[in-house]
Amino acid sequence: MILTDTHTHLYSDQFIEDQPQMMQRALDAGVKRFFIPAIDSNYTQAMYQLEKKYPQAVFLMMGLHPTSVKENYEEELNFVENQFEERDFYAVGEIGIDLYWDTSTLEIQKTAFKRQIQLAKKKKLPIVIHCREAFDEIFEVLESEKDESLYGIFHCFTGTYEQAQKALSYNMKLGIGGVVTFKNGKIDQFLNQIPIKEIVLETDAPYLAPAPFRGKRNESSYLLNVAEKVATIYGISIEEVAKITTQNSKEIFGV
Repeated sequence: MILTDTHTHLYSDQFIEDQPQMMQRALDAGVKRFFIPAIDSNYTQAMYQLEKKYPQAVFLMMGLHPTSVKENYEEELNFVENQFEERDFYAVGEIGIDLYWDTSTLEIQKTAFKRQIQLAKKKKLPIVIHCREAFDEIFEVLESEKDESLYGIFHCFTGTYEQAQKALSYNMKLGIGGVVTFKNGKIDQFLNQIPIKEIVLETDAPYLAPAPFRGKRNESSYLLNVAEKVATIYGISIEEVAKITTQNSKEIFGV
């Protein structure tokens, strides 16, 4: 069985003390593929070091996270574009809009999101979207960029059934993580109405640990708990969930 964690921050400071052991636990749990989103230029070297340690298992993205869109965002976007000139990545991400922490930067967040979508289209790559309290704003930008070259993943999808349908209409797959195991997570109530070919699995480690680890540090081995819940929701085996969602990830990332 091969599970794919399509979104995990394995370079996080929270893994400094036990990164090798944490990675081994994930590999032992059947998680063999790890897709790593960028945040901003401060984390780039840590991402590259991680890739060097696990070249067969780690696949990097590059992008500017919406909570890192500040006064120097032009400089950061230039950094992202320069990285793409120097090497290959598997997606532009994670990018999007976050109005939970700061609403004052909405306009520059929209600008940065749009610019990076255009970069992804130019590079023929998927985008990986971060959306927090910003579904309407995200959909507005996606609508303005909608065409056959727009595709990717709506990371950590926590919206309604209607919002899920809208996300799918922009050629996005839904990233399903720990929230699907929460008692008040809500997405478990309608997920079986979404074809399983439209979802991928993720942890967003070290954040959003699934039950029974909720509130603790998340790690990629806990993808197994997400997969178990998804198997229950769809009424199929965990092996089938692993096979289908890994295939879905290959269609998105091309690897």
